[in-house]
Amino acid sequence: MEYTLPDYYVIDDLLTEEHKIVRQSIRDWVTQAIIPTIDQYTQAHQPIPNIMEQLGEIGALGPYIPEEYGGAGLDQISYGIIMQELERGDSAVRSSASVQSSLVMFPIYTFGSETQKQKYLPQLASGKMVGCFGLTEPNHGSNPGGMETSFVEDGDHIILNGAKMWITNAPIADIAVVWAKNEGGKVQGVIVERGVAGFTTPETHNKWSLRASATGELIMDDVRVHKSQILPDVLGLKGPLSCLNSARFGISWGVIGAAMDCYATALKYTSEREQFGRPIAGFQLQQKKLAEMITDITKAQLLAWRLGVLKNEHRATPAQISMAKRNNVDMALRISRDARQMLGGMGIMGEFPMMRHMANLESVVTYEGTHDIHLLITGMDVTGINAFE
Repeated sequence: MEYTLPDYYVIDDLLTEEHKIVRQSIRDWVTQAIIPTIDQYTQAHQPIPNIMEQLGEIGALGPYIPEEYGGAGLDQISYGIIMQELERGDSAVRSSASVQSSLVMFPIYTFGSETQKQKYLPQLASGKMVGCFGLTEPNHGSNPGGMETSFVEDGDHIILNGAKMWITNAPIADIAVVWAKNEGGKVQGVIVERGVAGFTTPETHNKWSLRASATGELIMDDVRVHKSQILPDVLGLKGPLSCLNSARFGISWGVIGAAMDCYATALKYTSEREQFGRPIAGFQLQQKKLAEMITDITKAQLLAWRLGVLKNEHRATPAQISMAKRNNVDMALRISRDARQMLGGMGIMGEFPMMRHMANLESVVTYEGTHDIHLLITGMDVTGINAFE
């Protein structure tokens, strides 16, 4: 049966024909390439084979990057729509695309030299090269300013030391955008290529979440990198935080896809499942859940769409992005839990997506800024008082 997008407020009227064409092409690919096998890879704790090249072929990597650098030159709403459709398939798929797009291609395009752009962006856009983003450390998650990874200058090179963890794509990455402090204590971005001496990427095992994607660490032990690998046009935490803003924007759209999948599954199941002589969708408690789900999805859609408009106009603030990320992830997590309950025992089975989405969203509610940190970002924005210190 063809998937039907929940659109209670006719938000399609706010989209362009290009937006709808992009959505349909990604949706078709997810339906054909991801949905039939995602449970298999999740259960086996195995990354989807050749996922990055597949994402490159459908134009899902760096879609807002200009065509001259291998991107599709699409707008921010198109990027959001792509993330939404990918996460309907699985958060691991969206995470892989999100990291490549917002955390690797975005900083190289925004802060990189022309040589760096020409060398890396077309390869990253095609998925022939895989990238990862190194910010979080063993001792520093919500406080990136406390990072310990650093480098010292050595002639035309730098010597990089430190460790990063919870890094999506690390075990399969060809390059890493690593954020480290220079000798003056200022944060800079460095492109580190696989194969350089002292650079290793051990894989993180035994995850209960995002099991269909590769996660790992970045270990840098006297890694010697040429100075030409430093991103020249940014200094300080503005660099990594701007990348996170782009990724959080994509997440705020992406999780709507997971919520939609759970809602559509619950609606179909309860309409067909009979107890006490009639479909269980006819009972008040089931209707309450469904009505709340579609209401919350609709609010999240409108929040994401408006944020997309502001992003296109270069008016979206970090605090606005934080609000959308926090609200929409929380919404999707609640819907996945309610939908799981509506299917009873069948809700835990791999044939249905809710338990998988629920487990994935437990990571999404934590990464790119935790639920509570985004709450404090909003609190600081409306009060003008910093509660972090």
